[in-house]
Amino acid sequence: MSRFRTRSAIMVATAVALALGYVAPVAAQDVALRGLGRFDGWRENALIGYGLVTGLAGSGDTRRSGVTRQALQNVLSRLGTTVSEDQISSRNVAVVMVIATLPASANVGDRIDVTVSSVGDARSLAGGTLLMTPLLGPDQHAYALAQGPLVAGGYNFESQLNQQQRNYPTTALLQGGATVESAVDAHILRKDGQVSFLLSDPSFSTARNISDAINARFGVGSALAKSADEVTVRYAGDPAQLTGFLAQLEGLLVHPDSTPRVVVNERTGTIVAGGNVQISSVAISQGDIKVTIKAENVASQPNFVSGFASDVRSLVVTNTKLDVDDSAGDTVVRFPNTTVADLVQGLFRAHVNTRRIISILQAIKAAGALHAEIMVQ
Repeated sequence: MSRFRTRSAIMVATAVALALGYVAPVAAQDVALRGLGRFDGWRENALIGYGLVTGLAGSGDTRRSGVTRQALQNVLSRLGTTVSEDQISSRNVAVVMVIATLPASANVGDRIDVTVSSVGDARSLAGGTLLMTPLLGPDQHAYALAQGPLVAGGYNFESQLNQQQRNYPTTALLQGGATVESAVDAHILRKDGQVSFLLSDPSFSTARNISDAINARFGVGSALAKSADEVTVRYAGDPAQLTGFLAQLEGLLVHPDSTPRVVVNERTGTIVAGGNVQISSVAISQGDIKVTIKAENVASQPNFVSGFASDVRSLVVTNTKLDVDDSAGDTVVRFPNTTVADLVQGLFRAHVNTRRIISILQAIKAAGALHAEIMVQ
C-alpha cells in the first residue's frame, strides 16, 4: 500500500471515529452515600494463627523440619501421649499459618472463612485436616477457633523423579471453618456525639456535596466537611436509635465529583477511561524507524605445510550489516477538543496497537493536553 493510500485510510478512519464520538459526556449520576465510603469505626479485623495439618498422604514436611516435629510433640503431649522427637518421622503432617478476616460486627457462633498456607517444606496440603487452631487478633486475644478438612486448589504428585503439579497446592481454603468465640461490635458513635464518614476517594467537592445533602435532610448544622476525606455528622438522639439514623444516612443520594483517570494495563492491553476525560486540541505524529543488525561470524583457518605451531590459532571475523528502514505509513493526525474515548477509538481504527496508544497517551499527558491522571498497571 502506498504512503498516500495509508495516510488517506488513517485519516478517513479517524474522521469516522470522531464523527461517531461527538456525543456530550454523560453527567455523573447520584450515588447512595454507602457507595462513597464508610463510617469511622466500621472496619474488618485481621486474625492469624499457627497450627498443624494432618492426614497428608506422604506430602507433608520432611524430618528436616524440626518445627513440625516439635509442634506435633506438643499436640500429642496435650492429648496425653508422650513421645520424643526421634520417634516422629511421619510425612503426613505439615506446619501451617492460618489467617482469617473478622467482620466489623460478629456474634459468638458465626462462621468465617479461613486460608491455610504451608510454612515448612510440604509438597501439598490436599486431603489434609486442620487441627484446632486459635486465631488471634493484634491484642493476642483468641477471637475464633479454626478446624476442619481443607480444600486445595491444586495437586503435586512425584514418583521416580517424575513430577506433576497444578496451581499451588501448598495453600488451601477452609470455607466456614472458623467459629467466632468472642463477639465484636463496631463503635461508630464517638463520645462527643458525632459520627465520622470517611470517603474512599478523597475529594473536596464530594465532601461538600455530602455535607449539603445531610444538612438538607436533617437540618442546617447537622454535618460539616472537615477535609477532603472526612465529613462529621452530629447526632443528638437516643443511642439506641443510632441504627435507624445511620440507615437514613446510608440511603442519602449524593452527587459525587469523580476524579478524571485513565487506567492502562500494558500486559493485557486494556485501556479504561471515563467518558468525560477531556483532551485539548493536539496533533499526533506516529511513525516507526526500524533498525536491523545482522552479524555473521566467519572462522579463518590457518594453512600449515607440515607439523603444528602452538602459537597459531584460528581467527574469527565478524561481519556486521546495519539496515535502517523508515516506515512508509508515517502520518500526522490532528484531533480537535475531544475525549479519550474518541481518541482511542480513532487510533484503533487507524490500526495503532495498544502499546503505541499507551505511549501516545503518556506523551499527550506530558504535553499538557490530557486533563486526567494516568495510572499504569
